[in-house]
Amino acid sequence: MVNITVRKGSITLLNVDAVVNPANSYGFMGGGVAWVIKNVGGQIIEDEAIAQARFHIGQAVLTSGGELIARQVIHSPTMEEPAEKTNVVNIQQAVQAALELADQSEFTKIAFPGMGTGVGGVSKKEAAQTMVKTIKAFPAHFLREVILVGKEDEMVKAFEEALKN
Repeated sequence: MVNITVRKGSITLLNVDAVVNPANSYGFMGGGVAWVIKNVGGQIIEDEAIAQARFHIGQAVLTSGGELIARQVIHSPTMEEPAEKTNVVNIQQAVQAALELADQSEFTKIAFPGMGTGVGGVSKKEAAQTMVKTIKAFPAHFLREVILVGKEDEMVKAFEEALKN
């Protein structure tokens, strides 16, 4: 069983095997959490993601972590096109794909931001509930810990509420 914890802060500061980037299918990291990851970790992360494009919702790809503390980044699309609206089905598929890639890579500890809650337009509450449900149902072999990270109080609270249910 995977242990789920919630933290407030920047996903770029976590010492984990990988952080998850709520990507688009082209690997462009122009906004939101993706931009923050690229800004801190370096252009190499986006370059490596673009080199593997086009990857679709329900698929995930792995890149180096560049200058991040995390060794690697899992890019898992919540949307096909950059900055398009998404939904909870896409979020569920993106979280599932990220978990599967993490487990196949024998990672024991990864971190997720709110998936689809920025330009994707899904409410933090709905996203958090979908994410927690998907993580709890995942039959992990290697993965032991998932950290859910919120930069603002609303996301942290949504994750905490979802974990209680």
